[in-house]
Amino acid sequence: MSGASVTLVDRGRVRADMAYVVDGYSMGSAAEPNPDHEMSDFVVWCGVVEAGGRTYLFDTGPPSDAADYWPDPLYAAFEAYDAADHSLESDLDAHGYALDDIDAVVMSHLHLDHAGELDAFEGTDTPVYAHAEELEYAFRSAKTDEGSIAYLASDFDGQYNWQLVHEETHTLAPGFELLHLPGHTPGLLGARADTDDGTVLVAGDEAYVQSNYDEGVPLGPGLMWSEPAWRRSRRRLKELERRTDADVVFGHDLDDFQSGPTSWG
Repeated sequence: MSGASVTLVDRGRVRADMAYVVDGYSMGSAAEPNPDHEMSDFVVWCGVVEAGGRTYLFDTGPPSDAADYWPDPLYAAFEAYDAADHSLESDLDAHGYALDDIDAVVMSHLHLDHAGELDAFEGTDTPVYAHAEELEYAFRSAKTDEGSIAYLASDFDGQYNWQLVHEETHTLAPGFELLHLPGHTPGLLGARADTDDGTVLVAGDEAYVQSNYDEGVPLGPGLMWSEPAWRRSRRRLKELERRTDADVVFGHDLDDFQSGPTSWG
């Protein structure tokens, strides 16, 4: 029996300060009280997973009108400068998929750079999987003064066929399961896919870049809901990688995305 297949779909670039992504990246000292800040480009991607006779979309990416749609302070901090050149439909088409091919959607979390085109499935019966803790936190953040500013209610406050994940591991199909990896957000979901090319572990925004994962350097405070939870999730992924010799997919590492594999199975 063949395993799952995984395809990463390039959804464009975001430019941001490295200090958001790697804690302490540009900290000052007595010798250098005003260090230079490094702006870097980061990839945004979505994934297509085929497993058990169904096609799953993992995240939807930013909207093509991010420059106008995102609040000015957020766009200034995370500049999706080429979003207008991308749409979910056209980026999927470049890999031979259409929106109608998608049987279900998995939202790793509901930040604006991941849920920006979820509305392509609004008003349909397409199941949308999200962790229960993520959905609650996203609505609380978007509707009150508590939580995180990275959620926009209009991204997810519509008629969706929500399917809530409650457990640490949730199997969607043979060879494809979701992993609860709290830290970046309370309900972050990663995934494990067992393909004919080996196991793929989707760390997603648990590790924005490889150094978060390999060196255990956490995300910057602005991108961290809970550092203790983040460290536990990293240890869980590390153990799964050790046991399965898996390829690990990071959330926004452009160098890794461009140099490593982007399809398996």
